[in-house]
Amino acid sequence: MIAPEKNKEQVVGIPDKQKQFLEMLPEIRRHACFAFRALRFEAKEEAVAETIANVFVAFSRLMEQGKETKIYASVLTRYAVAQIRSGRKVGKSLNSNCVLSDAARQKHGLHIDRLDYSTKCGEWFEFIVEDRRTPVPDQAAFRCDFPQWLNNLTCQKRQIAEKLAVGNSTRKVAQECKVSPGRISQIRRELENSWQEFHGELEDCPRTTVADE
Repeated sequence: MIAPEKNKEQVVGIPDKQKQFLEMLPEIRRHACFAFRALRFEAKEEAVAETIANVFVAFSRLMEQGKETKIYASVLTRYAVAQIRSGRKVGKSLNSNCVLSDAARQKHGLHIDRLDYSTKCGEWFEFIVEDRRTPVPDQAAFRCDFPQWLNNLTCQKRQIAEKLAVGNSTRKVAQECKVSPGRISQIRRELENSWQEFHGELEDCPRTTVADE
């Protein structure tokens, strides 16, 4: 018995559009890795992944418009890198008010460093958030306030706050905490409100502890 002949798409298993993009992928990744070479490993990996996603969106749009002749990996990657550096990511709105967002770092000149925790002395090290325009007394006050604020959180939300503070992505925190990325985004907003309310206590306003799940 002779088996029926399968069509080409069934044999290959990959649509022509995706196949063309996969052929461009090594060049896209090479350009992105070079553009973000100064970043730390995790930040670099995330930036490269964001670049690939951005390029694929632009690639798909050009294919749908019948502009295949305008598709060049190097050009699309340069545009994507510029988008990522300005804080624009695929599927996310631009939020320059969230201190953890790339847009805020670009707009306000913020630099977020790791929060290294010493299990020996039980205190957070000096490297928290550096803003060269912030007066030294305000920086010192922040270093005192931040650990106190963390102590007001539930165990889960403190864990999430610490993971976000050290620069982990929403997706990674969601995976580690076994919740959805949407829930992490929601908790991020709750943490922001909690921090603002904590500062309200310093102005003789009542403190509000983040509620349990």
